Amino acid sequence: MSKSYFTFETSSLLETNFLRETNYINTMAPKGIPEHSPAACKGHLRAIHDTLDLLGGKWKIAIISSLSFNGKQRFGELQRGVEGIGAKMLSKELRELEINELVKRTVFETRPVTVEYELTLYGKTLEEVILALSKWGHQHRARITGKVPEPMVQTVDL
Repeated sequence: MSKSYFTFETSSLLETNFLRETNYINTMAPKGIPEHSPAACKGHLRAIHDTLDLLGGKWKIAIISSLSFNGKQRFGELQRGVEGIGAKMLSKELRELEINELVKRTVFETRPVTVEYELTLYGKTLEEVILALSKWGHQHRARITGKVPEPMVQTVDL
């Protein structure tokens, strides 16, 4: 079994349990191994493969993005927000994200039963990655099409 060489710190939590700041201290290479050595590269690649195993596929990043940008959503809202996904596939992907502690499922005892999904605090640590992917995607589309990218909506903390 491989051990992780990442250290995770949180600097502050908002009242809404949202991670305001996260700092990742890269300790991928054990002490004494240069950061740009083959051993460090192997460690980085292992971490990337682990991440892709968890988030890979057509739908997981789209689901996480929808929850990140839109907040809590019911199953039907999520299905409409993630264009092209079927109910069976969405259910399967949400179950896997819940098992990996990225998504929280809340069941309300109403008639009919209401189920809401939201990112966990751990799932919210992916928001920076999601925003970076979005930014890169806008830039890439602009580069390929030769068009100026559409302005992204910026959120402001009040």
